[in-house]
Amino acid sequence: MRRGIAATALVAALALAATACGGDKGDDSGDKKAGGELTGTVTWWDTSGDTEKAVFQKLAEGFTAKHPKVTVKYVNVPYGEAQNKIKNSFSSGSDAPDVIRADVGWVADFASLGYLDKVPADAAKKVDGEFLAQAAASGKFEGTTYAVPQVIDTMGLFYNKKILKDAGVEVPKSLEELKKAAATIKSKTGKTGLYLRGDDSYWFLPLIYGEGGDLVDAKNKTVTVDGPAGVKAFKAARDLVTSGAAITNATDGWNNMETAFKSGKVAMMVNGPWAVADAYAGDEFKDKGNLGIAAVPAGSAGQGAPQGGHDLAVYAGSKNRDAAHAFVDYMTSQEVQVQTTKDLSLLPTRTAAYEAADVKGNTMVQFFKPAVDKAVERAWIPENGSLFAPLQVQYTKAVTGAASPEDAAKAAGAEFRKILKGWK
Repeated sequence: MRRGIAATALVAALALAATACGGDKGDDSGDKKAGGELTGTVTWWDTSGDTEKAVFQKLAEGFTAKHPKVTVKYVNVPYGEAQNKIKNSFSSGSDAPDVIRADVGWVADFASLGYLDKVPADAAKKVDGEFLAQAAASGKFEGTTYAVPQVIDTMGLFYNKKILKDAGVEVPKSLEELKKAAATIKSKTGKTGLYLRGDDSYWFLPLIYGEGGDLVDAKNKTVTVDGPAGVKAFKAARDLVTSGAAITNATDGWNNMETAFKSGKVAMMVNGPWAVADAYAGDEFKDKGNLGIAAVPAGSAGQGAPQGGHDLAVYAGSKNRDAAHAFVDYMTSQEVQVQTTKDLSLLPTRTAAYEAADVKGNTMVQFFKPAVDKAVERAWIPENGSLFAPLQVQYTKAVTGAASPEDAAKAAGAEFRKILKGWK
C-alpha cells in the first residue's frame, strides 16, 4: 500500500542529500570528463513485457555505439511490481537505477516526492515542440517536465476475423451489440465472445468512460467513481459475464486472456498496442491478417478508452546524470522510436515519426493513432497510480459477483477519499 507523502518525501530528501556529493559531475562514477565525453555506467530499469524486453535491451545497448565509454546496464523489472520497487530504491538510494521506464500514471507521484531529475531546459523545449501534446503532458508535474514520453497507447477491441466471419457477425460497436454478437458466436461456433479481464482495474476505464464518467474530477477535487456513471460501469462489467457474452478470471488475467484469445477459445478481447506482438505469436494469428482491431465498444453514453503509455525519467540522485539524460534522449529519438514501431508496433511520441515509412505503413499504427487522438487523458496527479489497487479489489468483486455494483462503487469511492485527503 502507498506510504504517506510527507514521510516518503523526508526519506527521499535524506537519500538525495546522502548521494549529492557522489553526484557531482566528473567523479569516479562517470559523467562528462574534461573533453566533454560521456563515460561510466547507466543503469536502466525497463518495465516492458516478455515479448518486448529483448527489443528494448538491444536498442538500449545501441547507446554504447554512440558513446563507447558508457556501459548500459539493462534490468527488466516486471511491471506489476515496478512502481513499489522503484519507490523503495529511490527512497533508500541503495542500488537505485539511473533511468526508469515509468507508466505515465507514475510520473507525477515520483516527481512530487523529489525522486526525479528535471529534464534539461533544451530537452524540455524539444518535448513541448516535437512530441505529441497529450504525450508531453504526462511527463509534467506542476508545470515542470520530469520525464520524456517513450511510447503512447490506448485500448481497442482485438478480434479474430475468421471466428466472426464463421459466425456471420459484424464487429460490435457497442456493448449491446457485443452481447448479441457473442450469443451468435456461441451458437454458431461454440466459442465465447469475449475475454473480460477481471483482475486489473485498468480494464475498468473504458467501461466508466463509456458511461460518461471518470474516476475523479481533478479540477474540482471530487471523487466520481461512486457516481451514477461508476455504478453503471460496474453493472456493465457484471452483465457481460452473467449474460454469457464474456468469461473472466479473478487471478492471472493477462495470461488467461492472451491464451484464450491466441488459441481461438474466445473471439475478442480488449487490449492495447503492447499486446500485438504477443497476439501474432499465437496459432490463430500465424496469418497476421486474421487479427482485427476496432474501437472499444461503446457504453450507454459513448465510446472511450484511456490514454496510456510510458515515459523515461532520470533519478535525481543519479551519480551519472549527464549520461543518463543523454540515454533518455537516445531512447526517445526518432531513430529509436521508428525502430520500436517496426519491431513491436508500438506508437511513437514524436510527431515527425509518423511520417516515417515504417510507421506510416504499420497496420496497427493506422488504427491506434486515431484512437490515441481521441483517448481520454487521465488525471496527472501524484495519487493516480495509487487509485488502481483499491479499485481493482472492487472491480474484481463486481465482475465475479462477490459484491453488487452499487456496493463496489461505494467502497471504491470510500477508499479513494482515504487516499485523496480533503477531496469531496
